[in-house]
Order: sequence, then C-alpha cells, then structure tokens
Amino acid sequence: MILSRIARMFKSVPRLFSDQSLTKKATLNALASSLDYGANIIVAFVVTPFLVKGLGDYGYGVWQILMRLVGYLSPASGRPTQALKFSLAREQGSTDYERKRAFVGSTLAVTAIFLPLVVVLGGVLAWFVPYWLKTPEPYIWTVRITCAILVFNLVMVSLVAIPQSVMEGENKGYKRMGISTLLVFVGGGLTWTALYFKTGLIGVAAAAVLYATIQLIFWITVVRSFSPWFGIAKSSGETVREFLKLSVWFMVWNLIMQLMLASDVVVLGLLDSVELVTNYTLSKYAPEMVITVVAMIVFGILPGLGGIIGSGDLARAAKLRGEIMTFTWLVGTVFGASILLWNRTFIGLWVGSQHYVGDLPNLLIVVGVIQFVLIRNDANVIDLTLRLNRKVILGAISVTVSLLAASILVHFFKLGIIGMIVGVMMGRLILSVAYPLLVGQFLNVKIWTQIKAIFRPIMVTGSFFLLATRFENYLPTQHWQGISGWAMFILFAALTACAVLALAFILGLSGEQRRTILRRVRAVIS
Repeated sequence: MILSRIARMFKSVPRLFSDQSLTKKATLNALASSLDYGANIIVAFVVTPFLVKGLGDYGYGVWQILMRLVGYLSPASGRPTQALKFSLAREQGSTDYERKRAFVGSTLAVTAIFLPLVVVLGGVLAWFVPYWLKTPEPYIWTVRITCAILVFNLVMVSLVAIPQSVMEGENKGYKRMGISTLLVFVGGGLTWTALYFKTGLIGVAAAAVLYATIQLIFWITVVRSFSPWFGIAKSSGETVREFLKLSVWFMVWNLIMQLMLASDVVVLGLLDSVELVTNYTLSKYAPEMVITVVAMIVFGILPGLGGIIGSGDLARAAKLRGEIMTFTWLVGTVFGASILLWNRTFIGLWVGSQHYVGDLPNLLIVVGVIQFVLIRNDANVIDLTLRLNRKVILGAISVTVSLLAASILVHFFKLGIIGMIVGVMMGRLILSVAYPLLVGQFLNVKIWTQIKAIFRPIMVTGSFFLLATRFENYLPTQHWQGISGWAMFILFAALTACAVLALAFILGLSGEQRRTILRRVRAVIS
C-alpha cells in the first residue's frame, strides 16, 4: 500500500517527458541509474568498514568469494529476462499487448524449467565450498548455511528481474526514479542491522534476502503503474521454444560474464589466500566505479538503440555505437588517471593503507577494468541483434584462456595479483579484437575505420596513466587523517578529474567528436 502511494506520487513527474526524444529518455534512464548508483556508493562506503570489522579479514574474504561463486549459478536460471528485455526493446512501439504478455508468460515458463537446476547446483556448492576454501571446522556449517541463503536470494533476484526487465525493455526504466534510490539505503540499513546484532555471515545473507523481497514488491508496483498491460498470458509452444533458445544463449553468455567479473577473486581465493582477496577487492573498489558509471549510461541508451536497429537504420545505429565508445573512453581516462593518482590515499583514509596492493597492481586493475567495459559495450550491441551464437562461442574461448593463464601465473609462478590480472587480460584480448569485428560486420563499419578511431585515444590514455602512476609516490598525503584528510582528498581528486577531463577532451577527440558530445550535452540540458 505504501509503495503504491509513493509510485502514484512520482507518476506525474516522468509523464512530462513521455513524448521527448530518445536522447531525453536515455538521459532520464541514466539519471535514474545515477541516483541509485550514488546511493550504492554511499551505502558501500559506509557499510564496508563495518563488514571488514564485523566479519574480520577472513570472514570478509569468504563473503566476497561466496557472492561470486553463487553468481556463477545465476546463468543456471536461464536468464530469460534478458530475452524478455531485448524482445520488448525491439517492439517497444507495438500495441500488441497480448503478445507482450505472452513474452512475460514465456519468461516465467523458462524460469520454472531451470529452477530445479539452480537448486541442485546450489546444494552442491553449499556442501562442498567449505572444503574448497579450507574453512576451519567450527565455521563449516556457517559457510554452508550462508551459501544456501545466497542461493535462495539468487532465485528472488531472478523474480525481481522480470518486472524490472519489462520497464527497461519498454524504455521506461527512468520512471522508478527516486524511489528505488530510497530502497538502496533500506538495503544498506538491513546489512548494518545484521552486523550491529553480530549475526555474522548468516545474518548478512538473510538481510540480502529481505532486501530482495522488498525490491520484488516495489518493481511489481511500478510496472503495474506505468505499463498497465503487464500481466501473464499463456504462450504458444513456439514462443516458449523461441524464448528457451534465446535463454540458453543468454544463460551461457551470463556464465561467461560471471566468470569475467568474478574469476579474479575466485582464482586468488582458491590458489593464493583469502586474506589477499580482501586487499584486492578493497583496492579494486574505486576502479570498479568505471564499470558502473559506463553501464548506467549505456543501459540507458540500449532500449533506444534497440529500436533503431529494429527499424533497420544501421547507419544511425553505427553512429550511436561510436558515440557510446567515445563516451566510454572519456570516462575511463578521467576516472582511471584520477584513481591511479589517488587510490592509495583513498584506501588509507577509508580502511587503512595496509590494504593497498601497490602501484603496478593498481595500474593493471585500472587497465583491466577499462578493457572489460569496452568489451561489454560491444557485447550489448550484439545482444540487440539477437544473433548470439558467435558472440557466446568467442566469449567461452576467451574466458577459458583467461582462467588457464591466470591459474598458471598465480599457482605455478606465484605472481599473486599481478599474475591473475595479466592472465585475465590475455584471454580478454580475443574479445577486444573479435567483438568490434562482429559489430562492424552487422553495422557495416569497416575495420580500418575502427582502427583509425582508436589510435589517438590510446596514446592519450597511455600517457595520462603512466604520468599518474609515476607521480603518485610524490603526493604528500601520508599524514592526511580524519575529516580534514577527507576534505583534502575530495578537493584534489575533483581538481584532478576536471583537469584530465579538459585535456582528454581536447587532446584525445577529433573536432567532430567534440562537437557531437557538446550537442548531446546541450540537448540534455535543454
């Protein structure tokens, strides 16, 4: 009842923009995601030190590993919501609501088909994970129960994704603006409460389940308010088979994505030490902001891009893809250079400088993050074509090479974090070359055109990164502490970002690219 009233209160705001351009809708989607992301940053910033203190270095490392191992199971749900989102994106202008309800029905049918697989794999994982992590005997059942709760949370998250995917596919994701941001703080409050009452790993996992339940109620309320057609219709066998076929490809792809995102932590935890995972994940916290910032913008654009591709206007789609890659480069360069210069200071003020992994690992983390973001951009474009076979096969080859190379460098050569990152990046090079080729073939963009476009940005980014790494050691920040230390850090980090943004904008972009970005900015502001 409360959520329904809040939804009605906010309903009148997005209506003002219902007839605006795709640029405006993409901006509103990005703005809604930005509000959620800003709340997530605040929550993580506040809660993480409590997690490290409340769970200890070992417990926090186990929590990070469990979340990633359970994440490996998410593709076993079939991920039909991906097929639902992209199918609706291609038909967002259609008024055949019965067909759209059939899409929802097919999504639920595929989810039910894969549910037993999730349960079985989750049970196996929960039983054996203590042995894989060499968990001390008194904590074996704590780890098992925590893992089982996280598996149940995975099922809840899959259900949340259904109404959420409908909103995103209909290009109405921005209509949850503000309310979902409040829920992020609710989730953080639940985690803090579990830590306050010293409930350990089990309590923190239970808080995640309660948060997912609240999200499910919220998204159902929102989608029924802004997409009145939302419901479930009986699907024909052909429609279910079509969704099942797409879901299998998305399932495999999501497994690949989980391996790309989480294999670093798992390799370190299994082949090195759990404590090293703690230092690595804390040092990677700031660089991972690049992934989320770019994802917010790109995911806001994707529904509109899907409509363009569905209409057959490939020239316009190619131009928009170029703008996405330009924006990604600019954000990656600004954030990357700033992080390389200030990450040690940030870690020292936040959780203690003993958790900083070093300059070379810090540089490799940033480069690896940017490589992943660029790969995922083109992977998202390929998703909109619904031609997934070559993309998935190449992804499987890439992640296999990454895992083998990282495991060899960590286990046999004892290279720790450096070996892990280098191994992962070696495998990803396959996709860094192959995905632009696939996108170019579909959008009729020649490979030579793409090569010419990246040469100048690479030179500028490389120069900024090397300079930032070189001068990081000369920063007089070792005595910065407390509120005054945070104030100095925020001021100088912001000045660094502004300076890098200005220089990168001038040095790394062509005149046409600069004019295009300025036109987009003016369109948004207007």
